Amino acid sequence: MSNAPANDAPERARRSVITLSVLRTERVTPHMIRVVAGGPGLADFVPNDRTDAYVKVLFPIPGVEYPEPLDMQAVRRDFPRTEWPVVRTYTVRSFDPAAGELAIDFVHHGDVGVAGPWAASVQPGQTFSLLGPGGGYAPSASAGWHLLLGDEAALPAIGAALERLPAGARARVVIEVAGVDEEQKFDSPGVVELVWVHRDTGGSLVDVVREMEFSGQDVQAFVHGEAAMVKELRAVMAERGVTKDRLSISGYWRRGLSEDGFREVKAAESGG
Repeated sequence: MSNAPANDAPERARRSVITLSVLRTERVTPHMIRVVAGGPGLADFVPNDRTDAYVKVLFPIPGVEYPEPLDMQAVRRDFPRTEWPVVRTYTVRSFDPAAGELAIDFVHHGDVGVAGPWAASVQPGQTFSLLGPGGGYAPSASAGWHLLLGDEAALPAIGAALERLPAGARARVVIEVAGVDEEQKFDSPGVVELVWVHRDTGGSLVDVVREMEFSGQDVQAFVHGEAAMVKELRAVMAERGVTKDRLSISGYWRRGLSEDGFREVKAAESGG
């Protein structure tokens, strides 16, 4: 499962490939693996001020020889599409230029998918490539309060946002995960009310949010996760008066689809 944002083809075209070395991996929860990377290539990573900063991780097709250094424009021009690297989108969990470290969290469900199994097996010293970062959200100091809603795919962005809240800022957070073992702890300078919702006991983030008492007045909201869930939450946000200019909302993934399949569906739905 990756956190795929809206179509960013124009931005993709102008980004250069960054190659990093794996420094270590950490098992954050039973199904969340953190890959911490660095090396000389990190000097090419230009951070932005977004807490949902995302990168496109490139997974080469086995047996295909790519130009070195990897040039995705050349690959798209000279290679058949079936030989292009597989692209998966992930939020940068943290970036520490002083320590020379960039961390990305991967959801891992056994041998399913591409990125999760890679994160579970990758070893220190191995390299990987990415494009980015992009992004569009960060907590605003002008907001009266903050609302953050999401599932596992949104956890890295929510964690980064909580760590960047203005001191004393109020935030209400609801996160849906598989079970209690998937909960995480976050440090924040804000005043945070955090609710965990567990699917294994029948919990539903949408149901919890519908029962919450709040209005859209003065709120800045971040709502991301599985597409069907986000669609329902979009209606709830509208009912509560959360205006578009105060709302960052997007489906990161769709149940039953790979990121490639979800990207095709979104393009078809948008007519592009």
